[in-house]
Amino acid sequence: MKQRFLSVAVTAVLFAGVAQAADKPVRFILVGDSTMASNSGYGDAFCARVNRAHTCINLAKGGRSSSSFRAEGRWDEVQGLLKGGAAYRATYVLIQFGHNDQPGKPGRSTDLKTEFPVNMARYVDEVKALDGVPVLVTPLTRRIFKDGVLENTLAPWADVVRATARARQVPLLDLNADSHAAVQAMGEAEADTFAVAPKPAAVPAPASGAAVEPQGAAKSAFDYTHLGAKGAKYFAAMVERELKAAVPAVAAEFKPEGE
Repeated sequence: MKQRFLSVAVTAVLFAGVAQAADKPVRFILVGDSTMASNSGYGDAFCARVNRAHTCINLAKGGRSSSSFRAEGRWDEVQGLLKGGAAYRATYVLIQFGHNDQPGKPGRSTDLKTEFPVNMARYVDEVKALDGVPVLVTPLTRRIFKDGVLENTLAPWADVVRATARARQVPLLDLNADSHAAVQAMGEAEADTFAVAPKPAAVPAPASGAAVEPQGAAKSAFDYTHLGAKGAKYFAAMVERELKAAVPAVAAEFKPEGE
């Protein structure tokens, strides 16, 4: 009889522990550059889709690369949050770099073969070491068309991120491939509506992705990289779909489609 009561008590404790763990929220931390950051990327729109919006933290910052994000101490904040992860059932850290790792950006550029892969792998390893779940994201496409064909100047950096995800066996969101295909399909005119500001008259698409203002015109916020509200919402939905496919366990953490 005592043994039966003991068994019932142990079972009750186990069920209580499972229920308590299930009540803990899931947390998302976003790490990246301006294409993910507030006011210029999709990160805030993504967080708005999470059921408990306060558990989604957008730490992406414009102009940062896989090197400068760490050098400025921004990664220290992420690690501090992960050290306090006991209050959460799981913490997913979405990591997206590449735009500012490209050549020609002093203090930010990284070598594609010797530095960028090491940086991305180090982020993965350090998230794992603090019991977080690293999720690698290939860089969002720029929206630069030449003769009706969308360029993909970020393809080599996307390849490195894919290889890192395979080697480290972590979830991958192939935003570069998916966004490139989507933007190519919609065409240049529609893609231009995703920018922060409307496109001024007679603005060519330069190799850098930055807008060139007509002579004498006021400076415009339009460019072929950053996102206004429409673009942010569009690509946030894309990232949400990719994340649900890569990590089915998080599907219930998002609001129903259409909300």
